[in-house]
Amino acid sequence: MLTPFDDYPIHSSADPIAHPATGDPNHYDRYWFNGHQKDGHFYFGAAMGHYPVRGVIDAAFSVVLGGVEHSIFASGTMPLDRSTTVGPIRIEVVEPMRTIRYVVAPNEQGISCDLTFRATTVAVEEPRQRRISPAGILTSDHTRLTQWGTWEGTVTVDGEQLRIDAADVSGTRDRSWGTRPVGQQLTMNIPRPELQIFWLWAPLHFGDRFTHFAVHEYSDGTRWLETALVLDPVPGNVAPWQGTPAGGVREGRNIRHQLEFEPGRREITRADLWFDDPAEGEVHIELEKVLTFRMRGLGYWHPYWTHGANHGELEVGRESIALADFDPVARTSLHLQNLVIAKMGDRTGVGVLEQIHLGPHTPTGLTGTVDGFGS
Repeated sequence: MLTPFDDYPIHSSADPIAHPATGDPNHYDRYWFNGHQKDGHFYFGAAMGHYPVRGVIDAAFSVVLGGVEHSIFASGTMPLDRSTTVGPIRIEVVEPMRTIRYVVAPNEQGISCDLTFRATTVAVEEPRQRRISPAGILTSDHTRLTQWGTWEGTVTVDGEQLRIDAADVSGTRDRSWGTRPVGQQLTMNIPRPELQIFWLWAPLHFGDRFTHFAVHEYSDGTRWLETALVLDPVPGNVAPWQGTPAGGVREGRNIRHQLEFEPGRREITRADLWFDDPAEGEVHIELEKVLTFRMRGLGYWHPYWTHGANHGELEVGRESIALADFDPVARTSLHLQNLVIAKMGDRTGVGVLEQIHLGPHTPTGLTGTVDGFGS
């Protein structure tokens, strides 16, 4: 089956582009973005996902204003041409890996935006995330790129419009694709293992310097993924998809972290990150939390708007929840991003520390499945 993309020389196999490489319903292709004021007092997130085997496209935009997380969701039938529009939400790739526009057109839900992301760094390819269950089944296998930049445009909530200025609002975006559990899962005659996740992900902005930190750990603290990077602004003569070393990226080693948890919760109050920069020696980053954004506002682990769920031809909805009203140990609340002020030597910056902690983790003292710290 042909689509307009088949007119481009981008084929990786003999199949037309519309043919997924696998019939696995967990196959997906996803955009994700965040934005934050440099003083740490404003946060928004945006996302869109395609699920070719399920025939679903969904998207969400969420903004924290006045201590309330406001979100708009849209889900519908995925077009074969992989259009990046669903309901009032659309993404425009103005210039690949340089400029991307995210739009939520005016709608009856009262949340809209017109935002443009401009890359400041090259896009970096993170280590591939591949996991196999104890039964030998591939449960996750995906690639992600991450990139730092700035935002400009407008956000409107219930008639109140905010101007977004690139001088004040930085952010990070990622693209990921492959397979990971999304939507309703298949019925299996194999016991599903108890899910255990310990995930930290911290893209940070320090003006003319950027850092990245990510780890996946088993319950005993051993790691199956880790990365730490120092990035400079992309040089003018370098393509933004060009990585180390020409792209101004250095890879760190000897990666460590220390977290201080909120009592009774699986989220930080502050954290320390360390790694060794091959050019400048030990890097120590101190993080102080400003607020916690629940990723359910973008559909992650949402009880209704979860990724890949079938909502028919098109459904659009809204949710507004005060940050103080979330149950911090509900499973739907455990995927989160802490908006943080960061200090690295004499530099002060802003960014997020994303956390997913499900199940026990001996080094930090987490026990049970969702039990809060110290419970």
